[in-house]
Amino acid sequence: MCGPGAQLYFRMPKMNVEKKEKKAEKRKKVKQPVTQKEELELETEQPKKKKKKQNLQATKEEEELIAEEEQELTPEERRKLERKLKKERKKKEKQLMREAGISIKKVVPQKPSGSERALAYLTSWSENPEEWKFQKTRQTWLLLHMYDKEKVPDKYFTILLDYLQGLQGGAREKTVQKAEAFMKEFDSSDGEDPNLLEKCERIRQVLQLLS
Repeated sequence: MCGPGAQLYFRMPKMNVEKKEKKAEKRKKVKQPVTQKEELELETEQPKKKKKKQNLQATKEEEELIAEEEQELTPEERRKLERKLKKERKKKEKQLMREAGISIKKVVPQKPSGSERALAYLTSWSENPEEWKFQKTRQTWLLLHMYDKEKVPDKYFTILLDYLQGLQGGAREKTVQKAEAFMKEFDSSDGEDPNLLEKCERIRQVLQLLS
């Protein structure tokens, strides 16, 4: 057992120990950078979390400020804000309808006719004299069509007679001249047409009032 084979038998365990030690050192070297990376990741994650918390706090503060501003708004400013929000909602609704393929038709409100405006003007003079304002266009229309029963019905003509009492200047003179000219035309005609008879009666009333 003391030959050369014996020496090899005792050297083998030493080589195994050295290999194990080397492997252990390699493992330590490999482990160290991993732990450093983990530490770096932890260090970077913490400020990110802090930033998220700060952002959340900032949004909450902004919401609180907006709520405070809305409370401080005057009634007029609130109306403006509400109108703005309504417009934005309508735009969104239209956009959704377009995307859905639904056609949007604009309903154009019909403007009142000249007769409707003139009669409304006359009614306002009678019922709301404080709010009423003189409008030459409306007065001219009434003077031109006051003998036409279809355009100026009887209930409006009675109000118009009261209105004519305040007629002055050139408008009064022209109205009398036209009424007299109409009467001459009526006298030269047969006078059997019922429409002409109604018109003649109105002319007489106007002449009695203004002359």
